[in-house]
Amino acid sequence: MTPVTVIGLGPMGTALAEAFVKAGHPTTVWNRTAAKAAPLVAMGAVHAKRIEDAVAASPLVIACLTRYDDTRQALEPAAAALKGRALITLNSGSPAGAREMADWAAGHGARFLDGAIKNVPSAVGAPDTLLYYSGDKTVFDDHLATLKILGGDTVHLGAEPDLAALYEMAVGGTLLPALVGFFQGAAAVQARGLEADTLVRFTVKWLEMISSILPAFAREIDSGDYTKPMSSVNVFLAGVAYDEELGKEANLDVTWQAPLHDLLKRAVEAGHGDHSIAALTEVLKRPERAA
Repeated sequence: MTPVTVIGLGPMGTALAEAFVKAGHPTTVWNRTAAKAAPLVAMGAVHAKRIEDAVAASPLVIACLTRYDDTRQALEPAAAALKGRALITLNSGSPAGAREMADWAAGHGARFLDGAIKNVPSAVGAPDTLLYYSGDKTVFDDHLATLKILGGDTVHLGAEPDLAALYEMAVGGTLLPALVGFFQGAAAVQARGLEADTLVRFTVKWLEMISSILPAFAREIDSGDYTKPMSSVNVFLAGVAYDEELGKEANLDVTWQAPLHDLLKRAVEAGHGDHSIAALTEVLKRPERAA
């Protein structure tokens, strides 16, 4: 059982540490607010008061803080202890931030792997929970059995250290619009005296339908051929008036949709009116700057 150190005990970091403890791995934890370690210590984890001791305790160090900057700042006092150890970051940030983190880790002799957890803390450890990583493949291979404790769907995307951050942001772009769409729907049905809970079954079916057509959209985008649409840009644009009408009827603020409506209009102006809605991808691409 590989000893593991978990840096950062927010909801997700705590879930990671709990999973390792329950699996029988010697687990050392560290957090700026030491009191957060108490429940884990009761389960069998070891609380290191100094981050230098936390890093030195294990060959595998997993940092689960908010941002790459936070991770570097926290680890700076223990930088010398990182040499030869495997460092995995599971935090939010951009691809550029991941590259900077990888350079920092390499500068201190650490073997670096960046990752992303595509689920909520309560799902850590489930067979279908997805985590993907990028960076040093030897770290992934050496510790695969340990990493699978966190989720059964564990993937290495490639040796480039910023790939996990890239996919995290690329996939994560769907989250807020989808949630706000649901929240708007909840407000609309509540305006009629109905409960938001009545939407759940139908929204889930809608999301399942969307998931089923994503492969077809991806093929259109990869081929650049948008001429055989399942649903065209013009069809979506025709629905704009209904969005505004619902907003007035239910007394909702629907201005969050304005940039999306503008995107549809720009797509039509670019000649994509009769093309697949996936052609919005082309409108989202900014023209290359002149050299």
